[in-house]
Amino acid sequence: MHTAAIDPPGVEWLRVSSKYVTVRLVEWAIRNVILVAVVSLPLLFVQLGWWTWPPLWFAVALPAFFVVLAVWRLALIPRQVRAIGYAERHDDLLIRRGIFFQRTMVVPYGRMQYVDVAVGPVERILGLCTVKLHTASAGTMAHLPGLPAAEGARLREQLSARGEARLAGL
Repeated sequence: MHTAAIDPPGVEWLRVSSKYVTVRLVEWAIRNVILVAVVSLPLLFVQLGWWTWPPLWFAVALPAFFVVLAVWRLALIPRQVRAIGYAERHDDLLIRRGIFFQRTMVVPYGRMQYVDVAVGPVERILGLCTVKLHTASAGTMAHLPGLPAAEGARLREQLSARGEARLAGL
């Protein structure tokens, strides 16, 4: 995994499953089919003669723009998934993500209130899950998608045990 300038030195990053690309592709397909269908309605209405505005060039350009944008986002999905990583350290969990706008989040074990493992329908088919970390701060919103289900269960137990130990002052 490529090291970003904001990454702490000497951290061994673990990657999420490459199957997570499939989850993202399904989400992408659903989102973009709906979006392109909606922005294509003016073109349909102009072709049927129901609308005289927008002009035909605009009615064609609008869905074309969204198709180009969707294809560009499609090309980024595999790289975005490869950019997601995590590392367990002695006192905290590090989570990183992002290509253009990189982010490295540090979640101290002592701040964790509970750890949640969620599974959507596509994730379930692929044997993946998402680990969500809930802390005292509402702004944390730490989540780690695309983990194999067994790793998600192990991480949930490990993080919960470490969090309880830190809260107890051990």
